[in-house]
Amino acid sequence: MFDILMYLFETYIQNEAEAMVDHDLLTDELTRAGFHQDEIYKALNWLEKLSALQDTDAYPYLTRVGSKSVRIYTNDEMQLLDTKSRGFILFLEQVNVLDFTTREMVIDRVMELDTQYFSMDDLKWVILMVLFNVPGKESAYSQLEDLIFEEQEGPLH
Repeated sequence: MFDILMYLFETYIQNEAEAMVDHDLLTDELTRAGFHQDEIYKALNWLEKLSALQDTDAYPYLTRVGSKSVRIYTNDEMQLLDTKSRGFILFLEQVNVLDFTTREMVIDRVMELDTQYFSMDDLKWVILMVLFNVPGKESAYSQLEDLIFEEQEGPLH
């Protein structure tokens, strides 16, 4: 499923191509690209749920102000998000790329992925997808893109 999400993000969203809204046409294209029907369904459902997270009536916990809160991860979350990944999320909060709401959206979307193994690179792509889909987070998206894709030259100190 994650491969499909990456394909859609790179093909349509990141390249600013006009995204297909017809599920049947998109499903046909993804099938022609070699993806399986059940994985396509899961990926499209994942994207729909990402969009639905912005509905404050359905997800009121996302509208709470939590500027001084500390996130306590569940055992399931800690199994999927290792210490390095949780530290990266905290770092992004500290540099104001993520806020309370987008952090919770990222964790929600990570937990909905159908995978046993989840890497730091996967996390970065999920964060990019979340920030891209949240209105008003263009600056945070751009800042994260710079952090991820900017090549480091020389020593970091």
